[in-house]
Amino acid sequence: MEEIFIAIMERIAQKMPELSYVDEDYGQLETGAEEEHYPVTFPCVLIGNTESDWKDFGYGVQKSMSLVTVRLAVDCYDDTHYTSGTYDKVRERQMKAKELYKALQGFQCTEDCTPLVRVKNRDYSLPGNIKVYETAYSFTLHDESAMQ
Repeated sequence: MEEIFIAIMERIAQKMPELSYVDEDYGQLETGAEEEHYPVTFPCVLIGNTESDWKDFGYGVQKSMSLVTVRLAVDCYDDTHYTSGTYDKVRERQMKAKELYKALQGFQCTEDCTPLVRVKNRDYSLPGNIKVYETAYSFTLHDESAMQ
C-alpha cells in the first residue's frame, strides 16, 4: 500500500505544483480548539483513510477492493458573499477541487492495481475558515507479497 500513497503524492505534486503541502492524512486538520494554527499550510492535499476488503486466492496471493480518501483543504479568508465582489473565490476553490479530481481519475498507481475511480465526494467546513473537498477513489490491488 505504501507504493500507492507515494504514487498518489507524486502525481498530485506533479500536476498541482501550486499546492503548498501534500502528505499522508494523519489528522492534521482535526487539531484541537486550543491550537493556534493548523500543522499544514494551505492549500493542501491529504491522502489516507484507506479501506480494503481482501479475497484470498491461496499460496499467499490476495486481491483487494480498496478505497483511498483524498482531501483538498483551502483557507477561506476572502469575503465571498455575492455583493462582496470577490465571490469568484468560490469558483477558484471548486476549480481546484476539479483539477485534483482530473489528476487522479483514471490514474494507475502501480502495475498491481487498477486505475483510481471516484466513487464518492463531499465538501464540508472546519473551524478557522477551512473548506475541505473530500473524494474517495476505489481500486483493486493484486498482492503476491506473501507468495510462497
